[in-house]
Amino acid sequence: MSTPTARRCTSRIAATTTLRELITNSAAETEAEGEKLGAQLKPGDLLLLAGPLGAGKTTFVRGLARGAGSDALVASPTFQLVRVYPGRVTLAHVDLYRVKVAAELLDLGLDELLDEGAVVVEWGDRLVAKHGRLITFEPLGGDRRRLVFADGS
Repeated sequence: MSTPTARRCTSRIAATTTLRELITNSAAETEAEGEKLGAQLKPGDLLLLAGPLGAGKTTFVRGLARGAGSDALVASPTFQLVRVYPGRVTLAHVDLYRVKVAAELLDLGLDELLDEGAVVVEWGDRLVAKHGRLITFEPLGGDRRRLVFADGS
């Protein structure tokens, strides 16, 4: 599988990063962490979520959307690729699970989505981005998961 790229997204997150890690013990805790971060989102913010199927990425996005001021029903955009949730900050929810070639990303309008609000990308480790915050989800068994936040600087 080739790594997808987009116009403005031309290099990986900065080599110098700071890491923050936390463990959540339930889906509700994962969602609450998303809500905290969602309350801080502003237009142009890019969040890249990485982790295996069932790791809690969409659960986290439910909280993000609520924190961004949306009361929309959040669902995985796997078959739709992009879902947009209006709120205090418009949140575009992108899923790259089924994206196989870079040209498909150009059709998503990632640059325009970032101009209009914040963007969260599931399977974001497949995207080469010049800015953004990588959040990695690691299942620990049951509803427990480790979230690792890497901030490029």
